[in-house]
Amino acid sequence: MTLAAVCAALLIMFLVGARTARVEAQEGQAPGAGFAAIPGLKGGQDIFGPYEAVPNWPRPMSESLPGHENWTYSVSMDVFAESPNRVLIASKGELPLIAKRPQSTWLPQLGPGLQFPVFRLPLRQAGGAIPNGDELDQPGNGRPGIDWRWEHSILVVNAEGKIVEDWTQWDKMWVRPHDVEISPYDPQKHVWIVDAEGHGVYKFTNDGKKLLLTLGTPRVAGDDDTHFRRPTFLAFMDANTMYLADGYDNTRVIKYDMNGKKLLQWGQKGTTPNEKRPGYWNNVHGIAVDPTTRRVYVNDRANSRVQVFDENGKYLDEWNFGPRPPMDIHSFVVTSDRKLWAADQGTHKILGYDLAGHFLYSWGSWGEYPGGMWGVHGLATDQEGNFYVAEVNNGRVQKYRPRKGANPAFLVGKPWKGVW
Repeated sequence: MTLAAVCAALLIMFLVGARTARVEAQEGQAPGAGFAAIPGLKGGQDIFGPYEAVPNWPRPMSESLPGHENWTYSVSMDVFAESPNRVLIASKGELPLIAKRPQSTWLPQLGPGLQFPVFRLPLRQAGGAIPNGDELDQPGNGRPGIDWRWEHSILVVNAEGKIVEDWTQWDKMWVRPHDVEISPYDPQKHVWIVDAEGHGVYKFTNDGKKLLLTLGTPRVAGDDDTHFRRPTFLAFMDANTMYLADGYDNTRVIKYDMNGKKLLQWGQKGTTPNEKRPGYWNNVHGIAVDPTTRRVYVNDRANSRVQVFDENGKYLDEWNFGPRPPMDIHSFVVTSDRKLWAADQGTHKILGYDLAGHFLYSWGSWGEYPGGMWGVHGLATDQEGNFYVAEVNNGRVQKYRPRKGANPAFLVGKPWKGVW
């Protein structure tokens, strides 16, 4: 064998050996590298991120409410977990239960090549299937008692998903209950409900039996100190202070004490879709606070950004959520891990950020199957780390529990520690 041949053979052996060593090193590398929700998991995929959906939660209405064998939950606007065993749900009445998926039918009257239902797609968009409470008797809004029922808009379910309270005495008051909250700093656990289309904010006893305070003028829109114009969400800074996002149309944030005394307001209507000026908004659809820094985070929905202020409305910072469309942030929370978690209706994902705006993680999948999401409008967690979403289009609330071995950094944080 010539010297050249020997050199070539040695070179080939070296290259093959080096490649084999690299492959073995890759196969034997420490698990958990990358973005996997469960470090070291072999196979699978993070469809629901660090969570798994809790099946059959909440339980069917018929198990708790007599005469509801053919009815189910409707447009779910918000959810709040006072505890794992007491979860409040705000929604728009009830929709008829579709027990069996109908066979697909061609619809030539609508266009060529069209049929319904479409394989794997949801049968019904709950968000368009029931009118608001001030439109129930208007023509073209469906048949009451057949297409929808305006009742059981506020429900309380336990850890097993069984309905344990219903606030039907207030059903006729609601137009579109949009947000339900309890301040963590309130030992009496009063329940606050924001009615967007009703232009009001209401404070109840914890059991819902007494209405204690009304802010705004119910069903009358306005922009002065006694009126709102489609308010959206509340957030509590401490035992003495709360903030109201007002809202779809008024584009302002109002700071109150807990007795409903107005302390200040800020915000002006901006231009869409690319308003850049601080304090100018289009559709104030979400508000959250960090009590450790006393910062206020405002969802400037139509301008695709969160704006950050101090507790008195001084502009501090902002960041963008991405291109709109497809992005459409409907709600966010700041949790005790000091992260901001947002629900994106456009991409059907839950997004995590640190409070400087750095993107950390996302998960989610579109669909009506358990764990899939369509139209998340409200978010909540409980003291055990369970995660809840309220979906306007799927017409349901879902409960997720952490997967065994899930990376804690990817879990939505628990509620802020208060007095209860």
